[in-house]
Amino acid sequence: MIDKTRQLLTLMLVLCTTPAPRRDERGLSQSTENAILLAGAVTIATLVITAVYAYVNGRMPK
Repeated sequence: MIDKTRQLLTLMLVLCTTPAPRRDERGLSQSTENAILLAGAVTIATLVITAVYAYVNGRMPK
């Protein structure tokens, strides 16, 4: 009986002192942030390309 009590106490001690695994909390919000940043970069690149294209076409002789 004492042996089983000692085993139970040892098991409880191990379970109570073992830290809980860390959760990765980046999840969906990190993905959303990356998608918004990518969309912004694509939009800015499109605006720059369009502006350069319009400038070059406006300066070409006809």
